Amino acid sequence: MGLLLWLRAETKKNEQRTALTPSICKTLIANGFEINVEESADRIFKDSEYVEIGCKLVPHGSWRTAPASALIIGLKELPENDFTPLTHTHIMFAHCFKRQGGWMDVLGRFKNGNGTLLDLEFLTNEQGRRVAAFGYYAGFAGAALGVDLWAHNILNPGKTYPSVTPFDNENDLIKHVTARLNRAVEIAGRKPSVMVMGALGRCGTGASDFASKVGIPDDLIIKWDMAETKKGGPFEEILQHDIFVNSIYLSLPIPPFIYKEQLDNPGRKLNVVVDVSCDTTNPHNPIPIYNQTTTFDEPVLTVQTKTTPVDVIAIDHLPTLLPREASEFFGADLLPSLLALPERTTAPVWANAEKLYHDKVKEMEAEQEK
Repeated sequence: MGLLLWLRAETKKNEQRTALTPSICKTLIANGFEINVEESADRIFKDSEYVEIGCKLVPHGSWRTAPASALIIGLKELPENDFTPLTHTHIMFAHCFKRQGGWMDVLGRFKNGNGTLLDLEFLTNEQGRRVAAFGYYAGFAGAALGVDLWAHNILNPGKTYPSVTPFDNENDLIKHVTARLNRAVEIAGRKPSVMVMGALGRCGTGASDFASKVGIPDDLIIKWDMAETKKGGPFEEILQHDIFVNSIYLSLPIPPFIYKEQLDNPGRKLNVVVDVSCDTTNPHNPIPIYNQTTTFDEPVLTVQTKTTPVDVIAIDHLPTLLPREASEFFGADLLPSLLALPERTTAPVWANAEKLYHDKVKEMEAEQEK
């Protein structure tokens, strides 16, 4: 029998992406893997697509009773308000290695159950670069919502931005936003300027690409990266643009890019902030103008200032706006590492991930002893 991968059904509301697409499963099966797929009415790919290529369909949430040898793979967090010990090896984005809110609760479940966490965010190659990330589509989707919100505020002044649902493909998304942007531009008499922080990374590239695809000219897409931010924040320049898209990957503490007090500036042009990085609970959050994430149901948080309000979008799973393309893109990047799972004790990408998990558990234990 081959290595058993157990594709967990996502439980986060509005999450339609998946860690394993049918095409990726087909390749894995051809290489000797067994794959069990939990039933899901929300996943962008139909259950039948997995069955057709040889996966075994199993009940939603049955990973809890999976064989001990099964590797449980998913994307987002496990169901909330559940503190039962975790006995399996899980491959997922756990959002706990950077001391985010509740990080010790998450790690404690693995420690208490003698399970293992192989965090997808920290899978790196021998050069230290992440092997797979949703960054491009996170930036793409973030910029899409930011531009659409800017247009909405002009087309529907004073009205709340509505809930958001995923699009079938990026062309539909581009068409939708372009139409609304063009109508807003007729009223405003100009196109918005978009400042992208972290513009040279995957996420920033996605944000810049979207802005370009809906007709915002290059001179209105302001691209900042390490060279522009090396002096350290805060940066008054952010206030000079209509839309600010933060797409940096925060790995070390840095000075904030902007403070809430700066938003009181009467000459401020900025009115839409999209925090793609969404480090809301990180103690070193570089955008400390808000303190909670937003959702697809309620995408916008309004920050009151002494002048006009600033609207913030801080959705922590933006790529699900384009779940099919984002899943295929991510899966293709992850596939070489998945194929190395049978040798995970020696394959560097997995061996390093497991070492990192144990290091973080020790870090947690040291913190608990204080």
